[in-house]
Amino acid sequence: MPRNAVTATIYPPGNVAVARHASPLERYTPGLVPGYRGRFAPSPTGLLHAGSLVAALASWLDARAAGGTWLVRIEDVDQPRCVPGADAAILRQLADCGLRPDAPVAWQSQRSSLYHAALGQLVADGWAYPCACSRRDIAEAIAALGGSTARHAAPVYPGTCRHGLHGRPARAWRLRTDLLEDRAPGGPPLHWTDRRLGQQSQWVSRAVGDFVLLRADGLWAYQLAVVTDDADQGITHVVRGEDLADNTPRQILLQQALGLPTPAYLHTPLVRGVDGDKLSKQNGATPVDTATDPLAALHAAAAVLGLPGAPVGSSVALALAFWTRAWADKATAYNPAP
Repeated sequence: MPRNAVTATIYPPGNVAVARHASPLERYTPGLVPGYRGRFAPSPTGLLHAGSLVAALASWLDARAAGGTWLVRIEDVDQPRCVPGADAAILRQLADCGLRPDAPVAWQSQRSSLYHAALGQLVADGWAYPCACSRRDIAEAIAALGGSTARHAAPVYPGTCRHGLHGRPARAWRLRTDLLEDRAPGGPPLHWTDRRLGQQSQWVSRAVGDFVLLRADGLWAYQLAVVTDDADQGITHVVRGEDLADNTPRQILLQQALGLPTPAYLHTPLVRGVDGDKLSKQNGATPVDTATDPLAALHAAAAVLGLPGAPVGSSVALALAFWTRAWADKATAYNPAP
């Protein structure tokens, strides 16, 4: 079967093997948090830059302050964008900074069977459907409805294939967001609480539309892979950059559709360049030099998180221990009162 051939018959019926785990704690308290499992999940499209080191340090500190487990997962599901050797280089950068995972590193490219099973469950339960639309088809459908798409913004899928392909071949699979929102606690829009940003909400079916689960090129979509991995690895707390906050409602909808627990979310401040845009690999952010002076890189990341400078003369290990205590003392800042 060609890589991008998609038919309903390739997915197993009924409930499939996506791991279930105990519900995560809704609130963080300084000190031991039973069952805490966090993760850092970089994409190997380049090396760590200042912004991604902030997220790595924050997720590590959150796990250590809670007495929990910290994992690293390489999110290489989008293979065409991955840079050869970047995964190994990222792991070296983390090791230079004393940020070592508590279990073997996982690679998304080796976990396709989990995503296949998750999509199978969504199809069997009626939450996913095949889509025949190309990007041009979507743009034309939006225009026909009198709508438009803002520059640099992703188009909101208008639901063209919700009720059938009408003889056209399937290209991708999408999630039925409107039906899931209707059954979500409290109904649409979807509501959640971020430990730093506070109360959040989004009407996913209107802001994003029925988003892709399996792409037309045969690659697994980011949202499905992340939700499946977090559940399989028992992740209870997600700490990542604020640029990923907009993904949270889509991931919560997927968790609800699959019957999975929702982790606690914390989105950290962004590092911005002189032009005001966030640092990213896409805009050529310089990799952090962890081989020459890892402590300087860590100090810069800690400052973004509002943590004090480590005592003069500290080693990497002593600085991390100092920031772990400071993070625990600062915990209430990431838990706004409901």
